Amino acid sequence: MRKLKNNFRYLTHNVMKFRNGLLLIFLLLNQLVFAQEIKLDSITKMDKNLANELLKQWEEMGDSHISIKPETPLRDDAFAMDDALKIELIAKHFKEIMHVLGLDLTDESLQGTPLRVAKMYVNEHFKGLDPKNKPEPTLFENSYKYAEMLVEKNIQFHSTCEHHFVPIYGFAHVAYFSSGKVIGLSKLNRIVDYFARRPQVQERMTVQIAQELKQVLGTDDVAVVIDAKHMCVASRGIKDTSSSTVTSSFHGKFLDTATRAELLRYIG
Repeated sequence: MRKLKNNFRYLTHNVMKFRNGLLLIFLLLNQLVFAQEIKLDSITKMDKNLANELLKQWEEMGDSHISIKPETPLRDDAFAMDDALKIELIAKHFKEIMHVLGLDLTDESLQGTPLRVAKMYVNEHFKGLDPKNKPEPTLFENSYKYAEMLVEKNIQFHSTCEHHFVPIYGFAHVAYFSSGKVIGLSKLNRIVDYFARRPQVQERMTVQIAQELKQVLGTDDVAVVIDAKHMCVASRGIKDTSSSTVTSSFHGKFLDTATRAELLRYIG
């Protein structure tokens, strides 16, 4: 216990020196609290001002869409647990969240909510975390010798902000030039959906879709543009319901100004 407290003090006092310190502190706090070794109020008593400052910085990190790496952050043992057990455990913990919020879990309307949420998380909202759900691409020979840009626009998607766990939703536009193969159109939608169905940052999602298309199609001539609304902006904080966020990832021929302008005309 003393060692854990010393680690906490070390990390907090070095947080400005080490950028990843905030993440390490977050993990350590979770370790301490969920192991029920110390309570949150005892942490704040150690240094109430510092704890408040850390909470403020975590909030700012969420609002700034900070991302550490292009890959979805997963533990090495992320898939050691089967889906049935994940659903069971999520339902148990979500029930505790509802209890802490003061909800009456004996109410007929609420009794099944923890299980419903758990199934939704594993089977729907976050199914893109599991590689077994990755779509298998269907490729065909470009027998028509089509050499122009192919654009699939307005692909609707629903994702989840990994900072606040509220919805991100909008449209993805993808385009490519064939290198001899073409992909079934529905597979483009499925690839977008796969990378959307996980806790996400829009910038990362844009890059992930582009990288997957480059690999599947065997060409660098790929472009992805995403236009999305974030409920972490619309339903909390600034509460701006009118703005949207646009991200893009251009590669190969799409780095040419004229080609990129042609694509933007199509999707505009």
